Parts: sequence; C-alpha cells; structure tokens
Amino acid sequence: MPAPDASPLVRAIVVTWNGAHLLPACLDSLDAQHLRDRTEVVVVDNASTDGTDALLAARPGATVVRAPRNLGFAGGVELGLRDVRAPFVLLLNNDATLAPDGLDALVAELTAPGHERVAAVTAKVVLRRHDAQGRTLVNSTGNVLTRWGAGVDRDWLAVDGTQSPPGDVFGFHGGAALLRTEAVRAVGGIDPWLFLYYEDTDLSWRLRAAGWTVRYVDAAVAEHAHAASSDPASALFRYYNTRNSLVVVTRHAPAGMVLRSLARQVAGTVRALARTGWDPTTRARARGLGAWLLRLPRTLRERRTTWRTAVVPRRDVAAVALSAAGSTGAAARGA
Repeated sequence: MPAPDASPLVRAIVVTWNGAHLLPACLDSLDAQHLRDRTEVVVVDNASTDGTDALLAARPGATVVRAPRNLGFAGGVELGLRDVRAPFVLLLNNDATLAPDGLDALVAELTAPGHERVAAVTAKVVLRRHDAQGRTLVNSTGNVLTRWGAGVDRDWLAVDGTQSPPGDVFGFHGGAALLRTEAVRAVGGIDPWLFLYYEDTDLSWRLRAAGWTVRYVDAAVAEHAHAASSDPASALFRYYNTRNSLVVVTRHAPAGMVLRSLARQVAGTVRALARTGWDPTTRARARGLGAWLLRLPRTLRERRTTWRTAVVPRRDVAAVALSAAGSTGAAARGA
C-alpha cells in the first residue's frame, strides 16, 4: 500500500457497473502487483445496484469514485482521470486480471531510454478460456484497423506463443494498458460521449496524430473473461458499436475508409433485417446509423479541428493501422 504522503507512480483505474461478481479477482490481481506500493487503485462505480458498494466498502486499499449514473466505460475512465497526478495510468477491465509482474513490464517499456514519445503500452491480453487442445488463446496484442475502418483486436484467437512480436502497434487495447498521463492530457483525454466501445481506438488516433506512438509489451500478461461484463450479441452492444465505429472513423480516417465503413454498416443492417427481421439488434443497428447521421456536423468539425494541427498526416496514421492489421490475424469487434 502506498504511504499516505507518497506520490504514486501509477493510478490504476477500474470501471465497473453491476460487476460485483467480477471485481474481487480483478482487485486481487492489482493488490498482488510488485509495484503495488507505488500504485493507487481507483474504482469508478457507475451507479451499480448489485451490492458493489458493500463489496468495495469491505475492501481496504482502493479509492471508490461513485458516478451519479452509468457513464459507460469511457465516461468512467474520464471521471477516474480528473484529479490524477501520477505520471502513468493503468486501465484494467473489471473482468480482467493482470499478472503480478505485469505492471513492472509496462512501466519499464514506457520509461525505457528513447521511449519518451511512447504514449501507451498495451499488454498481451489472453482469454480465460482455451481451445479444444487446451491451449491458451490470445484476445489482443493491440488495436488495428481493417480497410473497412473497423477496429480490431490484433492476433484475436491466435494460440499463445504464435502472436505478433513486441513493438510498435497502431493502438492500445483499453482492457489492459498503461498510458502516459502527459500524453493523454495533451490530446484532450478520453471522450466520455463514446460511452462504450471505440474509446481506445479514438484516443489512439489522436495520440498518433500528435506524434506519439503506441507499443505492445509481450511480457505484461492480462487474462480476460471476454464478454463477461457486456454481451456482444445484445442490442446495447450493437447500438454503441455501430454508432461509435462510424463516428470515430469519420473523425479521423481518410475519406475512402469512411465511405467503406458506412457501406459496411449499412450492408450489415440490411443483412440483419433479411435474416432476423426488425428484431431488437436490427433496430439497434438502425438507431446507431441514425445517431451517427444526426451527429455528423459536429463530427466533421472535430475532424477539421484534430487534423488541422496534426503533426502526422492522416494517411500516414491510417497506413500504420492497416499495415499492422495486414501482418497478422485480427478480428473485428463487430461487423
């Protein structure tokens, strides 16, 4: 535990909503970190109603920030960042655990000589489940993009040991990553409006536009119970995934990628309508498209503002994302 007068090196932020069944393992893994005495743990509780407040009250060592309502992952992270003084911020999903030496490896990468312009380092995230042969499967070694503008987890379902090597990657995976506070502040932080999904991809675009880079660290291992805190088959997932993928690609990507992304989402909605009719998830797709369209004037203003002052041209950033996606297996978060 950090001494009361010690300045923490890392603030670990865990955002939770009705995740009382997930939090103990996540927080235990943070308490087991070799750097625990230099880490402050902040749990942002998004107005849970499942006994999370009682669970946290019974656990010493974590600062609890209670949101007045469910702010989503993006809003929760933004709330957790507001008064941060630590030079580094660890993001860890409430359905993930970090190996005891994971934080050591992430901090070592960010503080290595020559890495002063590295804004984020992303862990090797593996799935809690295994394949038919009992082998560990990879969830993510960072975020990349397809030519259709979809954010994807690099090395999705690769057998552990066959994934991409450590090094530069387009973006960080928000479920287990260490961010440089200075860099995040310099580009405006996490966008709370995104609520859920694509907030890490959006921030990665802005960091790279400003001349920062992102790296993948193989030695930092996080285990993730994929979809334990949200259901990819749900209407909620479909709405935010559709809306946010289009908003983020419109904010940042070359025009051709924006048009391909829109075509992909429209085609997906038409296919869903033909396959399942006007069910809740099809309606959620259509609502997501409508929300993107209504927001389009604001999104275009954000596009002009971000890229007018960019240090790195848009096409160069997109090329990094596409080359990383093309070099390894990757899976879209939602098509």
